[in-house]
Amino acid sequence: MARSVVQWSSLARGPACTCSSTSLVLGVNCTRPRIAFGANRVLHSRQKHAARGHSNDKNSQRDFILSVLEAHPSARDSRFYLQNFGASAAPTPSSSRSQNGSHSAEAPAFPLANGATPTTAFAVPVKTSTGTNTDLDDIIAGKTPFADELLAPENRHTALVKIQGPFTERQLESIAEGMVYLKKLGLVSIIVVDHEEWMSELSRESERASRFSIEERRARTIRLRAQMKADTMRLCEMLERKGGSARPLLEGVLCVRGAEFEDSFKPIASTSKLPTESDPSRPPSDLFVDSLSGIRDSIRRGEIPVIPPIALDQSLFSLCVSANDAVRAISAGLADHAKRAGLRYEADRRWNKDVDLTPVRLMIINQEGGIPSHARRGNPHLSINLSSEFDYINETFVWQDSHPTSLANLALLQDCLAELPRTASAVLVSHRSPRSLIANLITNKPAHSPSLHQSLLPSTQMMHQPTIVRRGLPIRVFRKMSDIDLPALTKLLEASFGKTLDAEPFYAHLEKTLDFCIIAGDYQGVAIVTNEAPLEDSNGDEAVSALGAPESRPVAYLDKFAVLPSLQGDGTVDFLWGALRDESFGLGLLDALNPNVGGKQGLGEGRDLVWRSRSNNPVNKWYFERSNGFFKIPPPRGSQVGFALFWCERESRRGESRDDEEEASKATATKLKEWSRVVGGIPTCWK
Repeated sequence: MARSVVQWSSLARGPACTCSSTSLVLGVNCTRPRIAFGANRVLHSRQKHAARGHSNDKNSQRDFILSVLEAHPSARDSRFYLQNFGASAAPTPSSSRSQNGSHSAEAPAFPLANGATPTTAFAVPVKTSTGTNTDLDDIIAGKTPFADELLAPENRHTALVKIQGPFTERQLESIAEGMVYLKKLGLVSIIVVDHEEWMSELSRESERASRFSIEERRARTIRLRAQMKADTMRLCEMLERKGGSARPLLEGVLCVRGAEFEDSFKPIASTSKLPTESDPSRPPSDLFVDSLSGIRDSIRRGEIPVIPPIALDQSLFSLCVSANDAVRAISAGLADHAKRAGLRYEADRRWNKDVDLTPVRLMIINQEGGIPSHARRGNPHLSINLSSEFDYINETFVWQDSHPTSLANLALLQDCLAELPRTASAVLVSHRSPRSLIANLITNKPAHSPSLHQSLLPSTQMMHQPTIVRRGLPIRVFRKMSDIDLPALTKLLEASFGKTLDAEPFYAHLEKTLDFCIIAGDYQGVAIVTNEAPLEDSNGDEAVSALGAPESRPVAYLDKFAVLPSLQGDGTVDFLWGALRDESFGLGLLDALNPNVGGKQGLGEGRDLVWRSRSNNPVNKWYFERSNGFFKIPPPRGSQVGFALFWCERESRRGESRDDEEEASKATATKLKEWSRVVGGIPTCWK
């Protein structure tokens, strides 16, 4: 028996195996080889798992870098991104001692943790000293560089995101990966979870509420609430799996006004059923944000808050609400959180200015993707100007079967953007193109410029292109000089071109030749088109048209095209060019029907449009991409810089017969000669 003890103790110490002696004494087989084999297998498995994790991290980093490079940002886009989303400079620590060497007696600016209660943060008195212990002095003042670095949030910008399911595991994985990438680039997403089945269930519950007892309605609400929480946790787990910290805020963010819902267990009346939700006559939502402490704390800790559409009533019963109403309430609370949500705690007041919760982006990710467009043959709009296109899109929308929630989502974005700063924008994107969110963040632009002709856009993958939505500016078309605010127009032109306008002769010329003037917003952008009469040639003969007939129709000349410098890069120039196209070379086509105030509503015949630009103008590249062609004309008398003449041909000509096209092609030289004479004879308008 003593021998057996020796053998087991030897085995415990790990010497060479003595299988035969052990089996003879104890009558059992030695398990050492199996233990050793299992240990080796576990170790080998951990090594493989670590290697696989390292490989996944490298692949994720590579995909992230490729996603950034695929955005193709311009120099202006890069400057915009670095200025708005780059790492902020660390605050400079100020001296904590006064000039006479005495120490500050103020309390720390941040709570110090007490070791006895590690789960609670509260102010702990710190003994002061009259010595020269600068470290202690800095701790008392709460101004140490380490504390500033520790407490400063890594990302100071937020996006409000609605993820509208249902999604498969692979689709949700792709979405979560996109959210993590955005966080790495400086944009933390505040996610509201949505599901199309939830909306249907809420509608059915509202319709059948009177047919069920209170117990049955309560049971249905509890089941739906449990599913909402389960889907929220599922998304949080996916975010964690992709390397992003997530925090589920299952309750406590949203509340319901009034106590009328306490005993009915009936979902609150939703305003999201109306396609045009921004109608001011509709009743206000009953939802509001009770506290933003959870959202603010999540962002400060680098976590992504994930919120289900669940609200508390005054009896603290959890109600299931519409995700659209939840997004609308959270957006309103984030836009003006200091006034709407209140600052209940000292920490809220302390961090109120340190973390700006106002969203700079709104995102809706679903299976439908962008808003379909007639001009894009059913493919999504690249960009939408809500101020001028919202009503038109709602009136002409015919894709209710394939895109049943598009109008409701567009109305939701209009409501949210109305309360956010004008610089905020929104994007509707399919789960199939999450990387486009990265490009939109870096460039703040659509995937392709909406002012480009369709022939210049890629023919593949257009169905899944995202739609960028901006509050935009109203577009008006004036055809009389008496309707134009000349001082405001002068201010716009001088600010845009950086020159002094010779106003009197310029406006005298417009009085005779004005065709139309397009104004964006409150004179924040302008396009002026004039009718320039053809000139007689050097022999005194009458000018000849492109097709050989006497020219009786004046030349449509784009005299001025300008946008305020403060709005350059925010999409205004594309909206203005689209309105210009609809009133000139695109007039008469079915995709030129946008009802701008004062416009022709698509009725009429298009015209060739010509304009000139100095050869050294940096905007010429933008003109090159949107014109049918250009050629250089000599500089005017007294100038060393020549001009480039651009033109856009009437688009309806492309539908003419081949014989007409060949005849028009032969007459191109005649047209260019005529245009160069007309454009070259226009005097400058600058002093």
